[in-house]
Amino acid sequence: MNVEEGIFRAIGGTPLIPLRRLFAGEAFEVFGKLEFMNPGGSIKDRPALHMIREAIGRGDLRGNSVVVESSSGNLGISLAQICRYLGLRFICVVDPRTTEQHKAIIRSFEGEIELVTEPDAGTGEFLPARIRRVNELLQRIPNSYWTNQYGNPDNYLAHSRTTMPEIAGELGRIDYLFCGVSSCGTIRGCKEYIRNVGASTKIVAVDAAGSVIFGGEKGTRRFPGLGAGMVPAQYQPDVADMVVHVSDEECVAGCRELVRYESILAGASSGGVVAAIRKIAGSIPKGSVCAAILPDRGERYLNMVYDDNWLQAHLI
Repeated sequence: MNVEEGIFRAIGGTPLIPLRRLFAGEAFEVFGKLEFMNPGGSIKDRPALHMIREAIGRGDLRGNSVVVESSSGNLGISLAQICRYLGLRFICVVDPRTTEQHKAIIRSFEGEIELVTEPDAGTGEFLPARIRRVNELLQRIPNSYWTNQYGNPDNYLAHSRTTMPEIAGELGRIDYLFCGVSSCGTIRGCKEYIRNVGASTKIVAVDAAGSVIFGGEKGTRRFPGLGAGMVPAQYQPDVADMVVHVSDEECVAGCRELVRYESILAGASSGGVVAAIRKIAGSIPKGSVCAAILPDRGERYLNMVYDDNWLQAHLI
């Protein structure tokens, strides 16, 4: 199973572009890392490839293995694409917040969907229920393997070895890094790199209002991929220098601004990152260089973020 050929060669090396129209008039510069340019459409291609590559190297994955993962959507797509190329069966455990577009793409790569319809009784959250379903599948299916994005160090190592070095290699000095959080793999990997090279970059975690990752009060979150209902195993107390919470409405506004000013059609978490920069713009020193990670494509949210009728029914 060769993960160094074919579509895998297109993962990483995504463009980093100035967002000068979006932040015109500000005394600082913002550069957007367009992670939706990965072949699977999101930043999750990076950890998916790294987790699979390392599992094969350790002998945990073989030609007859069945890969199982819990995902809100994007990692499921990335793993489905990788498993399709390698000829591996893939099962993705999702919940009702996963968009129909995400599920359709997973199925197009011949991935199988396991839908968890009821949240965990104790916490009221879907994530514990999804993980319980994963463990049930592991018990039931011979030769099954859980990539475990929530606790697998290969998740964050993908970002310390690829994402952050790419940004630093192009920009040199980075004063602020804005990064959305969910499993905390991306932000932890970026933090590891920054710490290892001794950079002074301030990391701003962009979390969803209603998420409990940084101790916030639990609430309703309508968009997948930003925030969590429980603290993920990848989280560390020092993973961010600052936390900015953004609402669903602010995520939508940020997405619409990306389209209006930069012709970038991005997902809800990217809108959240834009909103976070707006919220703290007054405290960013003049001349600062800011990097913003834009995780996924907007086509997956056409029936939500970019649908005025949906917004009228659910947010306005």
